[in-house]
This record gives sequence, structure tokens and C-alpha cells, in this order.
Amino acid sequence: MNKFPFCRQHDSSDCGPSCLRMVSAYYGRRFELYKLRDLCFANRNGVTMLGISDAAEKIGFRSMGLRTSFDRLRKEVILPCIIHWRQDHFVVVYKIKVKLRKEGFEGKVYVADPAFGLVTYSVVEFLDGWISTKENEKDKGMVLMLSPSLSFYESDSESEIDKSKKYSLLHFFSYIKPHKKLFFQVILGMVMGMIIQLLFPFITQSMVDFGVLNSDLNFIILVLVAQFVLSFSQLAVGFVQSWIFLHVTTRINISLISDFITKMLKLPINFFESKKTGDIMQRIGDHSRIQEFFTGTSLSTLFSFFNFFIFAIILGYYNIWMLVCFVLGHAVYVGWVMLFLGIRRELDFKRFDKSARNQSSIIQLITGAEEIKLNGCERKIRWKWETIQAELFEVSIKGLTVSQIQSIGAFFISNILNIGLSVFSAYLVIQGQITLGMMMALSYIIGQLKAPVENFIGFVHSYQDAKISLERLGEVHFREDEDKMNETRQKNLSPGNKDLVLKDLSFSYLGPSSTPVLDKLNLIFPYNKVTAIVGESGSGKTTILKMLLGYYEPQSGGINVGVTNLKNIDTNYWRSVCGVVMQDGFLFSDTIAENIAIGDERVDTTKLYYAAKVANIHEFIEELPAGYNTKIGQEGSGISQGQKQRILIARAVYKNPEYIFLDEATNSLDANNERIIIDNLQDFYQGRTVVIVAHRLSTVKKADKIVVLDHGKIVAEGTHMELVEQHGYYYDLVKNQLELAN
Repeated sequence: MNKFPFCRQHDSSDCGPSCLRMVSAYYGRRFELYKLRDLCFANRNGVTMLGISDAAEKIGFRSMGLRTSFDRLRKEVILPCIIHWRQDHFVVVYKIKVKLRKEGFEGKVYVADPAFGLVTYSVVEFLDGWISTKENEKDKGMVLMLSPSLSFYESDSESEIDKSKKYSLLHFFSYIKPHKKLFFQVILGMVMGMIIQLLFPFITQSMVDFGVLNSDLNFIILVLVAQFVLSFSQLAVGFVQSWIFLHVTTRINISLISDFITKMLKLPINFFESKKTGDIMQRIGDHSRIQEFFTGTSLSTLFSFFNFFIFAIILGYYNIWMLVCFVLGHAVYVGWVMLFLGIRRELDFKRFDKSARNQSSIIQLITGAEEIKLNGCERKIRWKWETIQAELFEVSIKGLTVSQIQSIGAFFISNILNIGLSVFSAYLVIQGQITLGMMMALSYIIGQLKAPVENFIGFVHSYQDAKISLERLGEVHFREDEDKMNETRQKNLSPGNKDLVLKDLSFSYLGPSSTPVLDKLNLIFPYNKVTAIVGESGSGKTTILKMLLGYYEPQSGGINVGVTNLKNIDTNYWRSVCGVVMQDGFLFSDTIAENIAIGDERVDTTKLYYAAKVANIHEFIEELPAGYNTKIGQEGSGISQGQKQRILIARAVYKNPEYIFLDEATNSLDANNERIIIDNLQDFYQGRTVVIVAHRLSTVKKADKIVVLDHGKIVAEGTHMELVEQHGYYYDLVKNQLELAN
């Protein structure tokens, strides 16, 4: 049976699409991971099994999700299948070798874990990770069965891998080309170092054969001086080479990361919405890994190979049988080490998994100590921890056993080889076939041949890591830019009617099969008017704002600005006429002035002071020692959440936009500050289209129109007074605030 096609996940939330990619590869078709991620409607929290099922059916699979027992899994479920693992991860089960004994199931379950690799579990270990419902004799886990239909093989999918767009190491030659002269100097230095190294065994041989055996002190001194000069030359070459290498690699790394950041900032906003910060940082780190592989590991391995090749020729020249013994012995040594790599990697993964659970258990025990004591569950919690400890100990014992077997075998092979070669070379000296100096030279040569063998093993691992990094970067570099999408779009708004119109708008974060966040909305935001959206948390208020700002495309229906569909308007232009305050707005580590005037190269002080006064923060800023030049953000002075919101409001006002979108923009302000800012904003709103999302009555009651949402549907529209008089859903939402106001 061929090895199961494994696909490593690129991001922490990619396990679902990666599993689907592996199953597709098993049936003969390979898809781009990032395109499968889009089909699964993945976000920074991952995907659902329903999302994977929808994506699978789009590429031609028949799918069925079910909760089942292990007995049915091994007997009835078509393999490979996707299962829900530890309730927060997806893996592929591709083979089950289990027999039913009197005492229970016995055997192995073979799993492809996209976060790690191919893993083999005992039945007990597998059930511990898979079972999600535990009842007497009804232990069950979640399974997604997949079987290819005819359309899977017949359809041409845009999601399939395009080999012409495959991101390879060849892309990096363009970064080396401008520095080819310096690179040539680095290579020349390596060649000189290699030549010097080649001279040492011959110098050692001549010193022993002609100096020591002939008692010629002058010759010995001459040889030692030559060795010193060569060693110093090697050191000097290495010193200069290091400086040149640092210069070249720094420039290449800056160019690589600069191009990546430029490309990344051209991507649509939903790319950043679907990624965790750590995943993007990982991609930036990938450049250093690739640069190190390309300019460091590859070069050193290449010269190690040449060293090995030349020293092997010299060893063969001295004695062909010594070369044969060395090659055969190290082939056995490498084979023995490689034999245990898979087993050790699997045990390391299991130990890491158990250690993570142990750490989590300890943290819960400490942070939840109060609840544990109040509810009298000390014994239960301790027993859970002890069970994890026992499992961790068992895995550690297995790991130690395998490590010791590998180490003993490697030690035995290496020492037998070294002793054998030493005895053989001594025998050749006694027989007069080689001199004592040649024996010393042979010892040096054999030592030089060992290092490239270790380097080659390290090179294989580095290549695998670089390959994964290339795949991750390829996702970004081959995504379509917003600028490219904007080439055929309008660069201005059509004259006349500029209302914002939602037509039968539907949207869901988890795909069309899941419950919609917005459900066939028909809504008009009148031009030059203030419209407020209210509703309970999760009703879809913020989603409407994000749709209006172009974060996501509707799954059905559309959004118009006047008579023009929003998707036909240049996104850069559209955002330039929009002022936005989101509830999770961000302040940069910079001065207050630069944070407010973030879109300008030079700060307009007149606009700056006006914006700060509208946001009622001018006096606070003036009282600071550095005033508007006070540094804030993560690296600057700490400010309160209310002050942060006022700076964000000032940022939107400074932009002087035609459309304003406010998402809970004043929810952290005290009543007095909120009243002043709302009064100031009423004047600023004149001649602008404003959309406000809020819970507070004080923020929305002056709006020209209030829209009431419930579970993604509009349940009421009107002014504040009209909706209150209806005593409907809106009245229930604000009733407590009305009573307080009265």
C-alpha cells in the first residue's frame, strides 16, 4: 500500500481544509489549500464540519456527517474519513487494523494529523481523543464520510493546483541577482577555505614522514609555520566572508519582507479577518527561514558535498578498501538513525500533546482553586490530573526506550567503524603499504568525511521546512490584489442619488448552509441623513457595517451606492470617502497627532484641533506635557478606553468623509462626555450620510431613522418616537433606559 498523501496545515486554523486536501489527494486530485479554505468559509477560529462538508460537495464529493460508535467506524465507514479530534481539531483516519477480543478492541488506528504528520494510535489513545459523547455503552464521536462522485473526476476546478503558479525557490534568484558580485566573493571565500582544508592532511603526512621520522627539526618548524599561515589565512578569509555574507543576507531579507508586506497590504480586508496575528507573523518569519536555507544551508551543504567528494577521492587514492568500509559503515549508521526518526517524531508529538494537557490541567487547578473548594470537587480534579500524569509517564518511558535503543545502536556502529578503520590503517602501516604519516592523514580525512554526512541529514530537514514555508508564502503572493480588482471599477460616485441600498442581502460567516447572519435584508440608508441600527448582540449590526465597507461580499443580493453596485466601485476610493470608528479600533505606537491624522503625510493643525474639539479631547491633550506629540499605543503612554474612543472619533472627523460609520463608538464614555460629543457630532453630521450601530438610547434617539434588527432580519423601522409609541421590539430593547430617563 502506498504511503497516505500527507498535507501539513499552514495556519493554526487550517486543519479542516488540510484534511479535505489530503482526502482529495488520496483520490487523485490536488487542490490549493487557500482556495479550499475559502470554500470552507474558514475564519481565524477555524471551520465547522458543515463548512468542510459544503466545500467537499463543491469539488465533487458526496458527504455525510454523523455521530457514530467505534465499532461502526471500523466496519461501515468508508476510509479515509475526517473526524473531529478533541473537540477543537480535525484529522483524517485512513486505516484501521483492529480485532475484537474478549477484553475489548485491540490494534492500531492510523491517523493523518495536519498539525503534525502520520500518527499511529492504540485504540485506547484514539478513543480518548475522538469520543465526544460518553454514555453507557454508547460512546460516540463525529465523522465526516466522503466518497467521490463522477463530477469529482470530470469537473475542472479553479481550486486545483496550477503548477505554473507554484511558488518555488527559483523565485528567490531575482533577489540574489543584484548582489551576484558579492555572492561570488562569498563563494570564492568558501572555495579558498576548502582548498586550504585540503592541504592539511598532506602537510600532516609530510611532517611525520619527513620531519619526525628523519628527526629533521627545521622541516618540522617549517611545516608548523606553514600550518599557522594557512590557519590564519583560513580565519581571515572566514572573517571577511562573514561580513560580506551578513551584508548580502540582510539586504535580501529586507527586500523579501518588504515585498511581502507590500503584497499583503494590497489584499482584501477579509484576508486579515480570517488570520490570527501569529499566523501572519509566521509568514514573515518564513522569509528568514527560506533566506537562511537558500543562502546559508544550501551553500554550506553544497560545499560539504564537494568536500566529501574530494576527500573521498583522496581516501580512495590512499586505499580503496578503506573508502569502501567507510561508505558502507556510514550507510548503515545513517540507515539506523533514519529508521528511528519517524517513531521518535511520533512519540515526541504524543508527549507534546500530553504535556499540553498536563499544563492546561495545572492552570485550571490553580486558577479555579476557589471554585474547586466551594464545590467540593478536589478529589475529582486531582484524579483527572493523576490520570494525565500516568499517560505522560507511559509516553515518556516509550520515548526513552526508543531513544536509548537508537543511541546504543548508533554508538555501537560508529565506534565499531572507527576502531575497524584504525586497526585496518595500522595493519597497512605494519605491512608497509602506507607510511605512519599517511595513517595520520587518513585519520584527518576520515574526520572530515563524517561532518558532511551529518550536514546532509540536517539539510533534508531544512529543505522540508523551507518547502512548507514556500507553500505558506505562495498563498499570499498568488492571491489577487485589491488593486487588480479595482482596475475596471469606478473611481468616483455617480452623480445624483447616493443612498446606500441593501437589496435582498444575505450573508453567513460559515457558508450558505449555516444560519444566516443577515437574511434577505432590504434597507435604505438615506443620503445626508443619520440612520441608527439597534438590536441585541449577535443580531447582525456590525456585520452590516462590514458589508458596507467591503469586508465581505454578499452571498446573495447586493449593496448599491445610488445606482451603482458597491462591488463596481474602487475599494480604495470608497474607503477614502468613508470615516469609520469600529468597536475594536486600533491605536498605533505613535503620537496623538499622527494617530488622528493617520492618512496624511503632513498633519493639518487646523483640522487636527477641530477634530479633537468635536471628540471633546482637545483640553485633555493640551494638558499633557508633550501635548499632541505625546506617544500613545503599545509603546507609549497608557490611556483609558474612553480616551481611546475619543481619539478614534477624532480620526474619523479629521478625515472629513462623505459617509460615516460608527460601531459602538461611545460605549466606553461616561454620560457627560457622551452627551457633549453627541451634541458636537450632530453639527458635524450636517451634509453627510451617517450609519450608527449602538445599544445606548442616548446615541440613537436623535437619528433621522432607526432600524431594529433581530436575528438578521428587520423587525421595525421609524423614528425614536414612532417606535416607542408602537410598544414593540424596540420599546422592549430600550425600556430600562426610558425608565431611567424618566
